[in-house]
Amino acid sequence: MSVTLTINGETRSVDADPDTPLLWVLRDELKMTGTKFGCGVAACGACTVHWDGVPIRSCQTFLEDVEGANIRTIEGIDGKAAEAIRSAWRELDVPQCGYCQSGQIMAATALLTETPKPTDEDIDAAMEGNVCRCATYARIRRAIHVAAEKMEA
Repeated sequence: MSVTLTINGETRSVDADPDTPLLWVLRDELKMTGTKFGCGVAACGACTVHWDGVPIRSCQTFLEDVEGANIRTIEGIDGKAAEAIRSAWRELDVPQCGYCQSGQIMAATALLTETPKPTDEDIDAAMEGNVCRCATYARIRRAIHVAAEKMEA
């Protein structure tokens, strides 16, 4: 079955089973490997992408559900919040192993887009479910605050 969706601003048509997880369409069919496979049950956040600006877990979102949707991946994330997050991530040397970082960045960017001056509680709520094996949570939280400050400047 052919399904049409917009990935990072580009209309793409994919021939795949409609119950194929979006994650595998991105990685295997479209060769966009920035979105990571972590757990496969939407519990770790490594596969986070945006669906019309809202962070979702692509491992449990099926191709048939996103037909016609606007999907944004780590390869195509842009805008003021994304630039501020990337800059703060580099400045504070957030990643350790880096495996979870695409999902962390996608969740953090969505947070700052909706809440430009988040509290610690806002950050904790938005980042809940994004697991970091290296436990860099304090650096992630600090980087989100730094990114918020950068957006104000």
